[in-house]
Formats: sequence, structure tokens, C-alpha cells
Amino acid sequence: MAASSENILQHLSAVESERQRRVGNPSLQARVTAVKTYQQRRFAHTYADLLASPRYRDVARFFLDELYGPKDFAERDAQFARVVPALTRLFPSDVLSTVESLAALHALSESLDSAMGDAVAGTALTAADYLAAWQACGRRADRERQVALTVKIGDSLDQLTRRLLLRQSLRMMRVPARAAGLSSLQSFLESGFDTFHAMRGAAEFLKTVRSRETALMQALFASEAVADGTPARAAALGELP
Repeated sequence: MAASSENILQHLSAVESERQRRVGNPSLQARVTAVKTYQQRRFAHTYADLLASPRYRDVARFFLDELYGPKDFAERDAQFARVVPALTRLFPSDVLSTVESLAALHALSESLDSAMGDAVAGTALTAADYLAAWQACGRRADRERQVALTVKIGDSLDQLTRRLLLRQSLRMMRVPARAAGLSSLQSFLESGFDTFHAMRGAAEFLKTVRSRETALMQALFASEAVADGTPARAAALGELP
């Protein structure tokens, strides 16, 4: 339990370090915001069919709003850090494992976004700029891990939302959470639970995410993707708006 608490707090600390580095560099902050905005648009483009699907639109929107895009999660992260000791005392190991994975994904994504911000020249990003930035960063293993963590978290949430008692316990926390100043965190947790529960099984959704993100990653990092007109470059740009 102590190890989980320490790991979660380390991940949140890494996120805050990235946030503070950008605060001290307004130009980098602007470029990272542009990267996040572009990635949100890319996600909406890649998953337009799921966003239009009655079954999958809510969970796709959850990914779009809560895991991609330029939204500032500083308040939620601060609330998260405050309750980590209580989480490790009160919740079972599988819940803690999911929380730890969420924190790890958050830290990794912020690190990658900063690297992308360092790599782009301005804030008016095109598909070619985005491709070139990934090529410049060269962090394929981290991108692979980012995709794997995303799918792992989705699968864990799918399993957890089938436990009625856990969902009821979360609902009972609404008033205490509001009183304790944890409304942002509570809203995030309930949204995640509700969207995955309503999907009635996440296997197909997560298979689609893994397949499309892996295909895009392979195209982005293909050695020949730096040359105009090659199949790999065309495949990469074809996935980008």
C-alpha cells in the first residue's frame, strides 16, 4: 500500500514539475497548449465514428475531454494528491492499481507533450508539423507505453464498473467530497465510472483504440515517414486532420 501511495505521489509530482516548467516559459506553454489542442482535434478526427455512436460516444467523449486536449487539470491533480493517503488505506489493491496507472499515464503524457512543445516551432500546427515533432522527439517506446497504459486503464475501469458496491460507495461520497473541496476529482471519477458502465462492455472500444493508435504510431515513427510522398508518410498524414 505504501509503495502505491509513493508511486502515485511521484507521478503527480512529475506532472506538477512539467506544469511549473511551462509556467516559467510562456512560449513553451503556448506551444504545448497548441500541441494538446491539435491532439484533441486529431482524436476527434480518428474516432469520429465512435463519437457518433450511441453506444460509444460518451466514453469517446470522456477520453477526448479528460485524457486529451488543453484543459487545465491542476485543480483536480491537487485534490487527487490530497486524498492519496486515504485511498491507499480504504480501497482494494485493484482500485489502487488503476489509480496508479492513471497517475503514470498523466505523468507520461505531460512529459511527451512538453517534448512535443519543445520540438514545434510555433502554435499554428499542421499535420506535417505534428509528424515532424514526433520524429524529432524519437520517443517511440514512451508512445507505445502511453497506448498500452490507456488500454490497460480502460480495461480496468470496465472491470471495476461491474462492481455495484464500489459504484454505490462512489455515489455516497458526493456530499463529503463537496464539503472537503474535492468536487473536481469526484466529478472525474463519477464520469469515468458512468461512461464505462453505460457502454455495457469495453472490449470492442478498447480493441479499436489499440488498433488505431498503434497503426498511427507505427506510421509516425517509420523511418521513411520523413520523406514526402512515401506510403508511411501518407498513412500518418491520412490519420491527421
